[in-house]
Amino acid sequence: MREFEHFGHVLTIAGLVLTGVVAGAQAPFAPAAPVPARGPVGSAPSVQPVPVVDAGPVLAAVREALGGEKRLAAVTSFVVTGRTKQVQGANLVPIEFEILCELPNKYTRRDEVPARESGPTTIGFNGDDLIQLPVLAVPVMPARAGGPPAPGPAQIEAQRRARATVVKQDFVRLTLGMFASSFSAYPLTFSYTGQAEAPQGKADVIDVKGAPNFALRFFVYRETHLPIMVSWQTQAQGKPVENRIYYADYREVDGMRFPFRLRRAVGADTVEETTFDRFRLNTKIDPRKFEVRR
Repeated sequence: MREFEHFGHVLTIAGLVLTGVVAGAQAPFAPAAPVPARGPVGSAPSVQPVPVVDAGPVLAAVREALGGEKRLAAVTSFVVTGRTKQVQGANLVPIEFEILCELPNKYTRRDEVPARESGPTTIGFNGDDLIQLPVLAVPVMPARAGGPPAPGPAQIEAQRRARATVVKQDFVRLTLGMFASSFSAYPLTFSYTGQAEAPQGKADVIDVKGAPNFALRFFVYRETHLPIMVSWQTQAQGKPVENRIYYADYREVDGMRFPFRLRRAVGADTVEETTFDRFRLNTKIDPRKFEVRR
């Protein structure tokens, strides 16, 4: 039996049956591969591919459950404070953080580890520009004789933009659980993939894609229409590894519902748990917080 745990709620996916909607009618997927008797806790269900189907009605139902289109569209900024426990080697490291966001394209996360004297770090983006504090010094070294040339300004800028793209992808994984929407900072496309069925209920599954090769799956409860999790693949030692972020503990904030807990897992292991203490919406943020420094 394989299960994925959602902060106290366990949705069993043994004997999983997957169905999809094609041209408005329900059609069965091919049967999923047999599930081993023992497997890792936390695995997302595999979903058989189906022709691309409009995900709009499912996403509209999710946004309604989160507070409705009108309320969600009225959010222009948010500030979130909280705590993360992160596995680093054999240690469980506590991190205090503050997230600042001006939608659609300004975002930072400031982390501080109380047990360390290294000081806070900030990562984020302003448009396509990377925000990173402290600013990383660019090493100035002469090229080694016979070796490759030292990186030039264009290469350094390309590296900054690539890092900004990674931060934007983290922004997507957070805001999907809050808004179930795409923002111009990192445009997304959505297609309905099918349903994951289990004795405790059903989940709708949506494929999410963005440039250049970003892809994940977004799972939402069919009954409540609230987000369950996102899952995506990375590579480790040439093998695919499943990553997941679970959304939990949805509470009301100014007429909307936001997740107050996240759990991140890699393969069978939980690597990070986050608790949000407070959401502040449409609050004025000092423009200097989004200043790009080089």
